[in-house]
Amino acid sequence: MTQKLTKRFVESIIPVDDKELLLWDSEVKGFGVRVFSTGRRTYFVQYRNAAARTRRQKIGQHGVITADQAREEAKIILADVCKGSDPSALRKDKRAMPTFEKFVEEYLRVYAKGEKKEKTYNEEVKLLNTILIPKIGHELLDAISTRDLQKIHHEFKNRPYQANRIRSLLNKMFNMAMQWEITSKNPATAVQKYREEKRSRWLGDAEVQHLWVTLDSYRNQNIADIFRLLLLTGARKSEVLKATWNEFDLKKEVWTKPSHNTKQAKMEHLPLSSQAVELLKKMKLQASDSPFLFPGKVQGQPLKEIKKAWETIRQSANIADVRIHDLRHTYASHLVSSGLSLSIVGKLLGHTQASTTQRYAHLADEPLRKATAVFGDKLTMLTKAS
Repeated sequence: MTQKLTKRFVESIIPVDDKELLLWDSEVKGFGVRVFSTGRRTYFVQYRNAAARTRRQKIGQHGVITADQAREEAKIILADVCKGSDPSALRKDKRAMPTFEKFVEEYLRVYAKGEKKEKTYNEEVKLLNTILIPKIGHELLDAISTRDLQKIHHEFKNRPYQANRIRSLLNKMFNMAMQWEITSKNPATAVQKYREEKRSRWLGDAEVQHLWVTLDSYRNQNIADIFRLLLLTGARKSEVLKATWNEFDLKKEVWTKPSHNTKQAKMEHLPLSSQAVELLKKMKLQASDSPFLFPGKVQGQPLKEIKKAWETIRQSANIADVRIHDLRHTYASHLVSSGLSLSIVGKLLGHTQASTTQRYAHLADEPLRKATAVFGDKLTMLTKAS
């Protein structure tokens, strides 16, 4: 039965018990109304997609939308079908599309927790919970635009490091969503990173001496040994705190860092200086039965944090602007200034790319300057003598 669907006609249809009625519009082929036994009336449009499969898409409920409005919507849908679209399938995909917050749950459960180190995982969770979920958590994943992410990135322009970490995390997550075929685009790729100024703070000779004296007088010598070892080895804080005694061969004077503790996830062999070996031997004599050099309060766990201790030490040593990681820069900077090549220093630091060590390149000029000054001084003597 076909008849122009109007408000009067649709409301005049008498529902049938336990039966659904379908009535078709005489003006737009495929446009109709469903009348349920409960009396509810819903407009729909029916069509065949490119695969010749019949699809039926709901337009709206009578009373909420008029017959004329539903007819116009049906025309738009049918026009899209003529262009090769499948609106019903698109709507189904839309319903299946997770929100950003829902995708975060999957990302953390399937990928991040198992693939990342604990520190990186915790940092990502913090960024997600404090910044990203409050801002875009409710958005469907494929509805998030580059503009949305640029706004978030721009909010942290005065903190470029954090802004870039947010951008990096989003880029990683959307790439993962594409691999999992959840979405077909990555809006983070077009967000431009801010320029980050690399810190070049390292301790000069006098500052190293002052720090060493401060460590000697610190109330907890076990904690002081952490900073001594950091300075003597150039190791990362996490590598030292997680270090176990079986990593050290004090006879061969080598520290073998396991891959699960290094930034590059590769085993590293670090030759130890005689001063570092002497320190480790002294520590070994006073060590408990814990496998860790620096046991934590929890049984079987290493010491987790030393920020408060470092804050006290650096204030006492008058180096309040120096971070713990700057001890690593100090180690590297003094080696390069002493004439060691960047490639050797890079190996000691565990760098896998030469570009990472290049930040110390300007310090390599000093031994060269001293070398060329030798001839300059000799030439001065020769010319004065003549």
